Amino acid sequence: MNKENLLIEFIWPLKKTDLLLKNIILIIFGTIIITISAKVQVPFWPVPMTMQTYAVLVIAIIYGWKLSLATLTLYLFEGALGIPVFAKGGGLTYLLGPTAGYLFGMLLAACIVGYLGEKGYGKTIFKSSLALFAGSVIIFFLGVGYLTSIVGFEKAIAGGLTPFIPSEFFKIGLAVCTINLLWKYYKKDN
Repeated sequence: MNKENLLIEFIWPLKKTDLLLKNIILIIFGTIIITISAKVQVPFWPVPMTMQTYAVLVIAIIYGWKLSLATLTLYLFEGALGIPVFAKGGGLTYLLGPTAGYLFGMLLAACIVGYLGEKGYGKTIFKSSLALFAGSVIIFFLGVGYLTSIVGFEKAIAGGLTPFIPSEFFKIGLAVCTINLLWKYYKKDN
């Protein structure tokens, strides 16, 4: 891993001896941010529109794949335990409900976008746009795929993809701007 490609190394640079504590704090902080973003929502059926994908993708490209994987794994585990971290609650039943594909899609997307972040894809507007778009495609591919098994293909597309396309492009644009501004700020400081 090339540490100068990850924004987190500029935001919070620590010595190797402090790495475990830093990672634990970042993982917990990441789950809190994702939980808050899940609560910022516009009600839709069968899947609510939230800011989760924005938060997950920004965290992934900033943290890298390993830290993102740990963050999303803890987030899903918290939800499985019944802690209300998801858009409408928590528990194993929720984790297997209509949004399950999206939730597990976020886990996979975080790994891939995090890996791309480690390869420098967060450093330019064009590359970060590509990485974040790829992450969104993964989330919706798995989300709609799983939703299809519950409500059928046409309803899954109509209720789980089509209404989200404009907002997803907005969230990708917002994420690209966020990442770009953070890079500019931290490059200037260092």
